[in-house]
Amino acid sequence: MKKILLIVGIVFLVWYMVDDKTIKNAPQAVSTIVAFGDSLTAGYGAGGESHAYPAVLAQLTGKTVINMGRNGETAVQAPDRLAQVLAHQPQMVLIEFGANDFMQSLSREKAVEAVASIVDAVQAAGAIAVIVDTGGPGMGAYTQSYRKLAKEKRAVFVPGILSNVFRKREYMSDIVHPNARGYEIVAKQVHKAIFPYLK
Repeated sequence: MKKILLIVGIVFLVWYMVDDKTIKNAPQAVSTIVAFGDSLTAGYGAGGESHAYPAVLAQLTGKTVINMGRNGETAVQAPDRLAQVLAHQPQMVLIEFGANDFMQSLSREKAVEAVASIVDAVQAAGAIAVIVDTGGPGMGAYTQSYRKLAKEKRAVFVPGILSNVFRKREYMSDIVHPNARGYEIVAKQVHKAIFPYLK
């Protein structure tokens, strides 16, 4: 009896671990990716959109990566553009918001709620949702909230894209935005996270 209970327990644990790590709408053939975000997605400070992280990511993946970044946009404002994002019929959407909400001292709870609504819409459209966390000084609460959200929604999570470039002059165009070299590092970090879900 003990052996049976042990086996049942192990099977349940394995099932739980596998199910917990399953990304919604994966696997699938990914040909089009939309990078949906603020100035960090748009490539502010890169010296041209061709040096923004979505453009570098396109080179790394060999996929079509559409840059839908908008300078200054907050997470709360972002859902207004969802129809434009989904009109491209992407198989994967990279969702990068929160830095402007933080810098403007807006509600983190509302920002996270907005990102959650974006994730829901992306997944309902059949695409893989990827939550791209900014990171950086003071934004630890955002990182924790987004990590938790990604787990709950079975979305891919990319932690702290600025963690390897922030406060390093050779990689920054100003105190907030990377330069072309910095965005290349950001692209590689995003690529590492999404690579297992690219077919």
